[in-house]
Amino acid sequence: MSNALVLGGGGFIGSHLVSRLIGEGYDVTAADMHLPEFGTSEAGRFLLGDLREAAFCHSVFDRQYDRVYQLAADMGGAGYIFTGAHDAAIMANSAQINLNVIRESIRVQPKVIFYASSACIYPPPAIYSDQIYEESTAYPAQPDSEYGWEKLFSERLYLAHARNTGLNVRIARLHNVYGPGSAWDGGKEKAIAALCRKVILTPHGGEIQVWGDGLQTRSFLYIDECLDGIERLLQSSVGDPINIGSEEMVTIHQLAEMIIGLSGKTLHIKNIDGPKGVDIRTSHNERIRKEMHWAPSYPLLAGLQQTYAWIAARIVQNPPA
Repeated sequence: MSNALVLGGGGFIGSHLVSRLIGEGYDVTAADMHLPEFGTSEAGRFLLGDLREAAFCHSVFDRQYDRVYQLAADMGGAGYIFTGAHDAAIMANSAQINLNVIRESIRVQPKVIFYASSACIYPPPAIYSDQIYEESTAYPAQPDSEYGWEKLFSERLYLAHARNTGLNVRIARLHNVYGPGSAWDGGKEKAIAALCRKVILTPHGGEIQVWGDGLQTRSFLYIDECLDGIERLLQSSVGDPINIGSEEMVTIHQLAEMIIGLSGKTLHIKNIDGPKGVDIRTSHNERIRKEMHWAPSYPLLAGLQQTYAWIAARIVQNPPA
């Protein structure tokens, strides 16, 4: 039986990944500071601890794994990343995790290690004026947040060790992953989950708030296709960072209107000041089509329907005070 280690296995993507790997017959070890927020982990072993701590990280790498998935990071939505209040923690925490993971990977030599990077490594459109970001536009580098700078640094960290120590590395720049099981309140939720919560909790005829002018554009990647893309990447020979994201681009206003439409309510949108990130960002998928003969194609509306229904059920079960 092949084995896999999922670091960040208590998080949104990590918990879905654990379930996928178990279904494919892997012996899965997961490690995180917390268990999955919504439900239990299917991992055969779940090791609770802080990957910033060298001793804990060392204990996790107690065997040679066929696959290591490095998803652990200090992260959140725009309200967490773009206010500036968490910059030091975001950079220091994630960088320390990656330094520990690389040290232990060199020791046990997994067959392949996957690193989850982010579309946040790309410069804002004031630097690169196109609406889509192919991989080469990461340089000259100017990410719009410390989260993006740390992700870009860690990409280079993994690539340098691939060259100098022989680690077999795969890196994906993930674009706005969403779906059932994601955080929907508490301050670290992302745009889709936050808008679903607002729409669900607002009575017919009411008003929801949207940060910024609502004209900023994004593409969103459904969780199942995220996992499909990661699997295809690991089966490929692509050794440098590659986009895994949807090309279906919408404004945040359009996104809000789609979610309001799912509710069957008539709601008004009020724009307010708040962190909104860059004005334009979506995935460029020419390379993934050429090198992996695949690209995400799941319709945004279909993913929104499933996500909205899941969050609505959670709110019914655990209504806000």
